[in-house]
Amino acid sequence: MYFSAKFHFMIERRLTEIISQKLFSGKAIILMGPRQVGKTTILRALFGTRQDSIWLNGDETDIQKLFENISSTRLNAIFADKKIVVIDEAQRIEHIGLKLKLITDQLQHIQLIVTGSSSFDLANSVNEPLTGRKWEFKMLPVSFHEMVKHHGLIEEKRLLPHRLVYGYYPEIVMNTGQEKELLKQLTDSYLYKDILMLESVKKSDKLLKLLQALAFQVGSQVSANELGQLCGLDNKTINKYLELLEKVFVIFHLGSFSRNLRNELKFSRKYYFYDNGIRNALIANFNQPELRQDIGALWENFIISERQKYLIYNNRWANTWYWRTKEQKEIDYLEEEDGLISAFEFKWNPVSKVKQPGSFLTAYPDSVFQVIHRDNFESFILPA
Repeated sequence: MYFSAKFHFMIERRLTEIISQKLFSGKAIILMGPRQVGKTTILRALFGTRQDSIWLNGDETDIQKLFENISSTRLNAIFADKKIVVIDEAQRIEHIGLKLKLITDQLQHIQLIVTGSSSFDLANSVNEPLTGRKWEFKMLPVSFHEMVKHHGLIEEKRLLPHRLVYGYYPEIVMNTGQEKELLKQLTDSYLYKDILMLESVKKSDKLLKLLQALAFQVGSQVSANELGQLCGLDNKTINKYLELLEKVFVIFHLGSFSRNLRNELKFSRKYYFYDNGIRNALIANFNQPELRQDIGALWENFIISERQKYLIYNNRWANTWYWRTKEQKEIDYLEEEDGLISAFEFKWNPVSKVKQPGSFLTAYPDSVFQVIHRDNFESFILPA
């Protein structure tokens, strides 16, 4: 089900304008992101009424077969007088990177536009063949900033408890009162679609257990060995599944920051979900924040995922980590940009007492430290 194209075009004006500016620049346009966040809807709003466009859906078997033994001559005949070629869910087409290179190199009058909800083959095979031949953009669930532009800061802050529980998938935002049912459909129908289509991933029950384990450990240091014991999988399989879940934009990780202190953790990770609603659907907990024991994890996942959107959409180049020592001194989130280290602690309660670890301040005296809570968080995820 597509949500309102008018609504999405309004809140994603930045992306639509950027895509429009890149047209016919001699490069393919690649739009990556999870399923059901509106990639196709945006492109339909831009090109759906153009008579000189052709749409190919990589989820359809006949389109997959079309590209099996394709040549530039045949493609030229298929596209005929079309100037814009849109390939949706292109990762479903085998060796798609080489096929995209063929179109870009041999059919230079064509503007190629590609979407992908998985970077299995798309990113891996695009990066090599399409080096220097593509503009790549990422689209995630709706952001706090976009909703502020839609109906104002005051209204969106009032909805913060609701967003912490149900998240920002466009269909969820647009259908108040149906959030639980729609999130169940998202997790059942789309969350694992690209992963389970891979021949090497057959244990869907184990995958669900892994996702649930990650959901319960949001904001905590994750051990592959511990996850394996919980899910009944070996470490190699756990690491493979974690990598795949990142490639389909379900989760992302922060590595541990280590530079000056011998007792800093060097190789540990924490995992977060791109969307709070997906996380809560996995553990079947839609209680409001006032009734929850995991409000700290909810808040940390929300604010870090929103910061990811902020960095991506504002073209901010920053390295991101968390920090922890063997003595369990910890800082939730670090960024390093232009040589400056910024450290952040996330607390739902504005009156929580937080002190910067002295060992961190000593080791990194030029760093800045800030506590982000529900009364000041907008400064962290909205452009200045």
